[in-house]
Amino acid sequence: MVKVTVDGIQVEVPNGSSALQACEAAGKEIPRFCFHERLSVAGNCRMCLVQVVRAPKPVASCGFPVAEGMEILTDTDIVRKARRAVMEFLLINHPLDCPICDQGGECDLQDQAFGYGADHSRYQEAKRAVTDKYLGPLVKTVMTRCIQCTRCVRFATEIAGVPELGAVSRGENMEITNYVEKALTSELSGNLIDICPVGALTSKPYAFVARPWELKRTDSIDVSDAVGTNIGLHVRGGAVLRIVPRVNDAVNEEWLADKGRFSVDGLKHRRLDRPWVRVHGKLQPVSWQDAFVAIGRRLDGVAGERIGAIAGDLCDAESMMALKDLLTALGSKNIDCRQDGAEYDLSSRAYYTFGSTIAGIEEADALLIVGSIPRQEAPVLNARIRKRFLAAGRGGFPIGMIGVPTADPTYQAQVLGDGPVVLAGLLDGSHPFAGTLKAAKRPMIILGHGALVRDDARAIQAACWALAREVGAIGAGWNG
Repeated sequence: MVKVTVDGIQVEVPNGSSALQACEAAGKEIPRFCFHERLSVAGNCRMCLVQVVRAPKPVASCGFPVAEGMEILTDTDIVRKARRAVMEFLLINHPLDCPICDQGGECDLQDQAFGYGADHSRYQEAKRAVTDKYLGPLVKTVMTRCIQCTRCVRFATEIAGVPELGAVSRGENMEITNYVEKALTSELSGNLIDICPVGALTSKPYAFVARPWELKRTDSIDVSDAVGTNIGLHVRGGAVLRIVPRVNDAVNEEWLADKGRFSVDGLKHRRLDRPWVRVHGKLQPVSWQDAFVAIGRRLDGVAGERIGAIAGDLCDAESMMALKDLLTALGSKNIDCRQDGAEYDLSSRAYYTFGSTIAGIEEADALLIVGSIPRQEAPVLNARIRKRFLAAGRGGFPIGMIGVPTADPTYQAQVLGDGPVVLAGLLDGSHPFAGTLKAAKRPMIILGHGALVRDDARAIQAACWALAREVGAIGAGWNG
């Protein structure tokens, strides 16, 4: 630990911490645009300038490492003057779009301009203009507002693993672009909306819908995949208008998959809002009363054991309880929620839960993925695997996959095969990757849903458990 003094307050921070982190530990709020806790340090915006005693000039606190006994001043005339100069520079070319900008009300540039901006501009020349870029149907761009903080570039490259954004040209002509004009291919592209500190990247489906102060927020959990991402529902009146992530380091950090973020459209558009009954081979819309009459006629006289019900993936608890009560009254126990016929061993909860926890991925040192494509099925989980892969360095986190991925998994993974025969080779030690798993101190096995919809699902699940015991993935201090 290093002892640092910030505005007369002495704090201890870990070795290698930045001056900005030391200031935050002392309770001082440092303005910033380019710095983000989960991205690499860029030092582009210079808004986080502070004064270090005995340093010749203000320093960018986000990239300045602390040293024992360092004294930092965050609110001196020099610091305030420097930040005002940086703000004036940023606003030179920024358009006066606040009344029509979807970022209005939750814009970092607005907040910092309130504290460090001027009521006039000394700039007489014409503002620069930048052509908007096409990033697909989800992310709207107004690139004239961009302040080149490069958060989006670093997120796409480091977190999403899809390096499709970057900067071209230099100086006044610098632009953030996707090089080749096409839709982003990342399943996490909606997070660009959250991390952009200005209105350059906003939500295209949410454009011009509401202002943030009109919305009521309700905390919830995303059900579009099995990760359990923490989310907030933004509601106006009786309508859910948007979904945003909540910070939970144990589950999703602060990211949200596009399916969960933009599925809000399904609450209003292309949604079944009235019952349909098949008449003479064709579906016809009917009233609720007629629908229940049709159901009653069909079930009249049918024995309970011949009646079954299947609940959909997105049914609410109240509807499923009502369905269960109905079938119980009819004398039926045939209820299920697996439309695809997946086989789960339900004898123990341990057989279908994520034993290591999602945050535990960062402690694993070898990974086997069976019958799953995490990038498509659980993008937030995939981002955690990529984070562990990058943190371990080249070859430090070997990953094997049984089942051929249909897209780049965003990390180096060895495809071991596409059938159960690979599991047999891993169990008897004849497959080379078996040695990798056995050599690992904390090996991990992820069994995907794709392996559980096969006819031999029970055998595959049993083989994975046997392999986990064989390679030491289950023990007193580790459950992988």
